[in-house]
Amino acid sequence: MKKYKTLTYIVMIFFLIGGCKTTEKKVTENENSIEIIISCEEDSDLEQYINDGWKIQKEYSEEKVCSWKTVAASKDCDLEKDKGCKLVQPDKIGKETIYLLEK
Repeated sequence: MKKYKTLTYIVMIFFLIGGCKTTEKKVTENENSIEIIISCEEDSDLEQYINDGWKIQKEYSEEKVCSWKTVAASKDCDLEKDKGCKLVQPDKIGKETIYLLEK
């Protein structure tokens, strides 16, 4: 039982660190620089910025959890009746890329 409790805490920590939903596009704009964050392979306006004369100065990528799923903690666990035996774990892993553009 202690083993499942520890596993549950670890999963909860990853859930809190990763956030509930990571699919996002964030644009921060100054006069001469723009930061664009693209998560989980979503569509972006990056090409449009490059066509408008912006140049990529820095690019950084890291793995990110795109979605989560609920699984049973043990074989005899009934997910519909026993809510205490649910574990949340990563379902899809994607990439988050941060671009720093300057004019």
